[in-house]
Formats: sequence, C-alpha cells, structure tokens
Amino acid sequence: MDPISAGLLVAAATGAGGEAGRHLWATLVQLVRGRPEAGEAELTSLGEAPQDARRAQALSAALSRHAEQDPVFRAQLTQWQQQARGLRTGDGETSNSISGGTQEGPVLQGRDFSGITFQGPGRS
Repeated sequence: MDPISAGLLVAAATGAGGEAGRHLWATLVQLVRGRPEAGEAELTSLGEAPQDARRAQALSAALSRHAEQDPVFRAQLTQWQQQARGLRTGDGETSNSISGGTQEGPVLQGRDFSGITFQGPGRS
C-alpha cells in the first residue's frame, strides 16, 4: 500500500473541496477513532492544526505502520484512498505568470503538457 500523502491529509483535514473534503475527513476519523495504534493521537493532532504538514506526515506514517500489521484496516484505508482521488490536494500545483513587456509568439501556461508542437516561420 502506498503511503497517504501529507497533502491529501491536509486537504481532507481542512475540508478542501467543500463537502467532499469534509466527508473524507469524517470518514477517516471514523476509521481511526478508538484505534490508538492506528494513529488516533496523530489524527487528533492534525485536526487541531489542519494545515500543519508535519502533523499530516506523522499521521501518514502512523496509518502506514498500522496498515502493515492489520489487513482489514489496510483494506479500509485503501478504500478511503480511492474515494479521496478526486480531492484537490495542491500536490503538484502550478502557478504561472508573465510580466515585463510584450510577449510575441505562442505562450502556453499550465502543467503536464504533451504532444504539442509550434510551427515557426517556413525556411527559405
């Protein structure tokens, strides 16, 4: 099982994505509550400071450790991760800006482009 990214845990803890983020956090809380070995203390800590990446990393590590030892918990956590795929975490986020004068020619802003070609002036 891949570790849960700190970015995803922060996004869920802060309710990113509106109702979807709040639902994911509530589901994770239900999964972990009552299981100190599964990261209950780390979950509470992140809930108190939901934007703290170090607390999120500590929770991720605790979840991974417990998932290695408990196959039922691992299956439940894997299902939670699959539900969380659509939540925007900010991981790999891109910010573009152009300044400093007139831009001539094609300008492309974004992230993860492929298969794009630009035709320049023909050769003489």
